[in-house]
Amino acid sequence: MTTTRVAVPRKGRPLEAVLERLAARTGTTELADDIISTLRYEKAITKGNQTAEDDVYHRLAEYSGLDDPTQPEYTLLRDDRDGMPRRVVFDSVTVPTAHGDVQLVGREEPFRALRTHEFALGFDSADLVLEEVVQLRDDALTSIEEINDRIDPLDTDVRVVTGLGDTVYHTLLATPDVVDAQDRPLGREFVRNYDGEFCISPRYERLVEAVLGTAALDGITFTYPENGNEEEADIAATGIGVYLTVTGSTARDHDLELGERLFPSETVLLENARERDAMTEDVGDLFAEPEETALQSV
Repeated sequence: MTTTRVAVPRKGRPLEAVLERLAARTGTTELADDIISTLRYEKAITKGNQTAEDDVYHRLAEYSGLDDPTQPEYTLLRDDRDGMPRRVVFDSVTVPTAHGDVQLVGREEPFRALRTHEFALGFDSADLVLEEVVQLRDDALTSIEEINDRIDPLDTDVRVVTGLGDTVYHTLLATPDVVDAQDRPLGREFVRNYDGEFCISPRYERLVEAVLGTAALDGITFTYPENGNEEEADIAATGIGVYLTVTGSTARDHDLELGERLFPSETVLLENARERDAMTEDVGDLFAEPEETALQSV
């Protein structure tokens, strides 16, 4: 039977979203739960919140089903924490489906693996697509559905097919003093009429420019959190900025007001149009919600 390879992140929320979506379509809930719980446990060990009796190499051997592709395999990567410990991350697993076997293959940067035509299908954060390839324009990018219109076809053959709904938001945050300085809601128009420092994570500079629109950035100077500081604390010190929020509780702890949700940080299904065939289309449909269709024909 034909096997379709799909690039996925090696760890974190995007990988969990993919596993949960595939489990919902194939009934492999136990497999998904096993991979998710293993990686969460290993993350806790790396962060020092859990201890393990066996060393990392014994744990890796215990987890990995090398003789059975339908059992998950894992690998080791250097973590960027102090001491650079080795961390167990996802490597691969094969799941039988009605459209043939689907092999999930872990990659550090799935989006870039699709750009180099290593895969036809893959999953990655929408954030990375904005950081890598969307065109910056005066008008703001406001939704996942608008991404493909901002991708130059000469730059890449990769397009967004659909989102998985594991959404947190890049949200405007500001102190009450800054909010009270204008008689309007804390949103894009507020930023358009604001001059001064604006605190963001340096890895999201291009994303912020895209979702606010370049016309809103006149008179604004980006600042960045100090290493080791909570982003919300530095935004509070600056007065205004953008950060990822779920409930907003940490922002409120720093006396920040929550403004407009600028853009969803969501795992998205990606396709390299040049590598598309009938099998990859069927597998793509497997991951999409029944009522969803592709965002744009490519």
